[in-house]
This record gives sequence, C-alpha cells and structure tokens, in this order.
Amino acid sequence: MTLPTGPDGTRQTVELLPGAYYDSVTLMRIGRALAERDGVLAAQTAMATELNRELLTELGFPVPAGAGANDLVIAIRATGDAALTSARAALGALLTRPVTTQGFGAPAPARTTGSAARRLDASLALVSVPGPHAATEAMDALTAGLNVMVFSDNVSVDQEITLKDEAAKRGLIVMGPDCGTAVIGGAGLGFANAVRPGKVGLVAASGTGAQQVMCLLDEAGAGISHALGVGGRDLSAEVSGRSALAALAALDADPATELIVVVSKPPAPKVADLILEAARRLATPTVFGLLGPGSDDLTSVVEKALSVLGIAVPQWPTWPAPVARAPRAGMLHGLFAGGTLCGEARLIAAETLDPSRFAMVDFGDDSLTRGRAHPMIDPTLRLERLAALGPGAAVVLLDVVLGYGSEADPAALLAPAIAAVRDAQVVVSLCGTPADPQDRDRQAAALQAAGAAVFASNAAAARYAVSLMREVP
Repeated sequence: MTLPTGPDGTRQTVELLPGAYYDSVTLMRIGRALAERDGVLAAQTAMATELNRELLTELGFPVPAGAGANDLVIAIRATGDAALTSARAALGALLTRPVTTQGFGAPAPARTTGSAARRLDASLALVSVPGPHAATEAMDALTAGLNVMVFSDNVSVDQEITLKDEAAKRGLIVMGPDCGTAVIGGAGLGFANAVRPGKVGLVAASGTGAQQVMCLLDEAGAGISHALGVGGRDLSAEVSGRSALAALAALDADPATELIVVVSKPPAPKVADLILEAARRLATPTVFGLLGPGSDDLTSVVEKALSVLGIAVPQWPTWPAPVARAPRAGMLHGLFAGGTLCGEARLIAAETLDPSRFAMVDFGDDSLTRGRAHPMIDPTLRLERLAALGPGAAVVLLDVVLGYGSEADPAALLAPAIAAVRDAQVVVSLCGTPADPQDRDRQAAALQAAGAAVFASNAAAARYAVSLMREVP
C-alpha cells in the first residue's frame, strides 16, 4: 500500500507478500541497496517476524494487518513520487532470481534434515536458522547420524549441552552453536578464508581467532588440515569443553594433522586445565592460544607453531598510514566485528592504558545481532558508531575480516567513513589472504589510501594503536 504524502512531502509504501521467503542475508543486502539509492530515506526488506515488525515500527512504518513470520514485508520511504517509483522498480530487479525446476517425475525436495541425509552420502549438516529453531534442527541431524555445525547464535546453554551430550553418545561432534568458521578437508564452512592445505589442525572456541591464525599460517607458507570450530562457549564452566575434547581426539587420529593449535576466548580455569591435560595424552604435539591476561597473543601463538614445524617466521605485512600522526591525548575506540579480535585488543590495551582511556565494542555480540546479520556482512551499526565519534577520540581501531561469506568489498564501505575521521588516527587489523575473494592486498591499499594504518596481525595493530596514545598526567 502506498501511503498518503507526509507533512514534509515524503512518500512511502509498505507491501506484504504472503508466503514469499528469502534468506535474511539476501534481504539485508536488498534493503541496503535500496537505502543507498538517491532519494530513499529509509528501507526495510525482511520476513515479518515479531522482531522485524518491531523494527518496522521503530522506523515509522505501519505493520500490515495479518503479517507473520512466513511473509515478506517491504517498506520504503522516499523524498517524493519519482524516488519512490524508481526504488520500487529497482526492487523488482533485486528480488528476481533464477528459478530451477526439477522436471516431471523428479523427487520432491527433502522436508527434513533426516530425510535429506538419507538421500545423500553426507557426514555433516550445517544449521543456520534463527536461534530459537536451531537446536531442533541440530538434534534432527544428530539423530540422522550427522556431525553438526551450528552457525546460528542465540541458542541457550542448556540446549548446547544437550546437543553435545547427544553427539558424544553417537560418536559425533557438534561444532557450535555460534560456530562462525570451520574448514573440513579443505572445504570452508561459514566465514572461512582461502587458505592453503597443510599440516596444522585447529580446535577453535573462536571464529575470528581461528581466521586470524589460519591467515597468518597461510602468509608463512604453512596451511590447514582441518579447522574445527566448537563455539565460543565451549570452554566455559557450564559446557566444560565437551566439543573441544572431541575435536582434539579427532585431529589426533587424523594422519594429515602433524600439529594441533587450540584457540579460545578466555576459558574457565578448570576447563583450561582439563583441555591441557587431555592434550598431554595426545600423540600429536599441541600449541595453545588460550587468550587471557598474561597469555600469548594469537600472532605469538602462530610463531610458536611455525617454530615447531621448522618454518621461518615472516615479516607480517603492514601498510603504513599515508600521514603519520603524533601521539595525542584522548580515547582509544575499538570497533570490532570479531569477538576474539576485540578481546585480544582489549587485553593488549589493558597492559598499558588505564581502563578509562579505551573502550572496545564487539558488534558481533549476540545482543547486537538479534534480528540482523553479523557485522562482517552488515556493517551498518559500526559505520554509525564510527560517524558518531566525537573530538575526544584519539585513535580508532577497527578490524576487517575477509573471506567467503563476508561483505564483498568492505573497503568500499569503510574507506569513506575512515576518510571522514578528521582528528583521530585510524588503525585497521586486516584479517585475510591474497586468495580471498575480496583480495586482501587490494582492500589494504584502499584502506591505506583513506588514511588508515593497516596490519595483517591484529596484535600488531592493537599495539600500534596503543603507541599512539599520549601519556596523560
């Protein structure tokens, strides 16, 4: 329905398409493409879930009568009729996608994970559905005899424990929930980088931490046999390393894995002891990157792994800022898409700076991704925060994580925002490889040209950012 002209001359339309389904990432990208058009003031394309209906109201649009979670709602506000008509025409092209048909007599599509598994010679299911439904789908996969990667977040701890205990009974593994990254036999799942095959197996209770380690290993000429993500809570006191223990055993039994690296956000102390003791019983040597105060940063962990493998540590790539800025007083603002990269930067900053002088925000936290795509896909919230920083900001530290599944050209969105930062020095931690679809070196050049200092090592970026903070009396 096209609504009456507003008092300010704006025009808007809200349309409901019952039963029309598009995945959330596709709809997010369509909505962003519409919002970027000339004359468009606001746009939302989303399934009409309860949360999305709330967001629609917050944007000032009416909710169509009868809208439900299985319906697509499209809302556009524009400066006038011409802009609105143009946006609606563009929407038609954006929503159009090729339709494949199976032909007469072809079997109907599988309706459950179990029925799909029975048709295929599959050993793993990837679950990526809204959090409230993820545990049901994961249990269906386990019952069908499949290992499971749960990409979904907002799954309860109790459900996670139930799934992992069921997997243990069946000799399977649950990777996740909130498992953002995995590499199985060279195939990347979730957010994964294009890295060379090699002898190192990863056990990772961390998505971007695993990506940082993989990318640095690739830069050094080493590679990955497998990367088994276990979910960021796996080494918590409640979950107690259930999947990490299974992943260690699986990699120890794998003839292609000659070294295991364990990466985790700060673990519960007793669970860390449990994992360390389990590793001592393995035949495969293990290097640990368990982040916490006084622990090695991820770059140091990679350097230790390279030493075990007998590979020389390279000079990690950097792209200096075109104009170096002298240290100055003020705040260090860390605006991160990756939780582990954010945590590592926070630990490094705390070694030198008073807590009042820095603030680190993880825009990938569950509380900020409910109802929206991960910031590696949708950077809107981070861009808004970057634009809102005041003159008290001395240094801004950002991460940019490349790879399959991430934003196709993050520098194109970030570079104008970085160039607009007038007073603060911007420092970027760029996690990626030259073979990634975004082309790491091209991204680095664009970010550098916008005024940023760019580092392939997150730890090096954080230390450089801290070095730009002038001491205050």
